Amino acid sequence: MSSIRLFVLGSLAERGPMHGHALRLLAVEEHIDMWADVAASAIYAAMKRLDADGLIRGVRTEREGNYPERQVYDLTEHGLAALDRIRRESLDHIVMRPDPVDLALARLDEASIAEVRATVEHRVAGLQERLDYEQAHTAEIARHLTAMEKQIMRHPIHRIRGEIAWHQELLEALPELIADEKSRKGLTP
Repeated sequence: MSSIRLFVLGSLAERGPMHGHALRLLAVEEHIDMWADVAASAIYAAMKRLDADGLIRGVRTEREGNYPERQVYDLTEHGLAALDRIRRESLDHIVMRPDPVDLALARLDEASIAEVRATVEHRVAGLQERLDYEQAHTAEIARHLTAMEKQIMRHPIHRIRGEIAWHQELLEALPELIADEKSRKGLTP
């Protein structure tokens, strides 16, 4: 599944033929990088790949004022089918990427064991800052959002709350976990 393909194909399906600059502006306007795995800077390269794959095709060129000519793209039949498939896959599959913190915790050395509590507390503070930001940002832009977009903006808030809960559980268990790690590594408690 490709989020950027879903964004480009879905935008063309919803709004009709567009050039890359218009898609980039749409991504910026929707703050897509804040709630989806899409960077506005990657749109042109994605469009080039989609064109090469036969999912979009150039339908005309446009020129506004002194700006350069821009190629306007539209979906092909294969693009519509791909959009349908990508949407279904995105809705059907749950994506939870592994967090490198898990591997780091599993591979603690003696110095890291001594600092793990402060590190985890620092992570909790960072997560709380991010949660506060997400909540404030969502409240700030709420009047511009559809009901679905408001719900979507709550998704990362709930994920961050889950992360905070897991980190707090880890902090509570740390004395026992650290003692076990020290014992396993032959270090004095």
